Amino acid sequence: MKNIAVLVSGGGTNLQALIDATVAGKIRNGRISIVLSSRRDAYALERARAACIDCCVLEPKDYSGRDNYSKALAQRLLEHKIDLVVLAGFMHILSSEFIKHFENRIINVHPSLIPSFCGDGFYGLRVHEAVLEKGVKLTGATVHFVNEITDGGPIILQKAVPVFADDTAKTLQERVMREAEWQILPEAVSLFCEGRLLVEGGRVIISDAQPGSFGH
Repeated sequence: MKNIAVLVSGGGTNLQALIDATVAGKIRNGRISIVLSSRRDAYALERARAACIDCCVLEPKDYSGRDNYSKALAQRLLEHKIDLVVLAGFMHILSSEFIKHFENRIINVHPSLIPSFCGDGFYGLRVHEAVLEKGVKLTGATVHFVNEITDGGPIILQKAVPVFADDTAKTLQERVMREAEWQILPEAVSLFCEGRLLVEGGRVIISDAQPGSFGH
């Protein structure tokens, strides 16, 4: 059984998707062992407590710089023998040392079809505003491994979502979360926990994949 840590900073909708998938038995060979928040007032903590998951708050303001903060996070993860780190609305950049230590064991969900609308400055509603400004007809979400380049790690899963003429950034955000993020993030976590993800040459190979088997 793989131990999963979920790092959060806000409302925790993606955390809730992981919790729901766990309860439904869709995350095979994995369990959420701890939720780590960068904010004491993050509603994600309430979601974790309601699901009887251990919580921990580590606020960046209590540490002198990114490196020390990342070291504190890493120490907590090591104490809980974490196999997989999931960034679920975690709004802080981790140190290079942290990323190297957990190489190919950190995954993130981004609300666009990478390599479009990603990288520095593209987060939250800003992504969807940019999509609407560009007038694209399809957007979506991407789950990828984390490396030292923002949104630049190997892609695990993607799912497309239509953009409608009357969309606002908010309605588009909600559709991308509901129809893409909340579907492919739990699926990617399950694939990792089952040992079915292999990174070769900067690309992810999914072994014995059965498209659509996760229920979407």
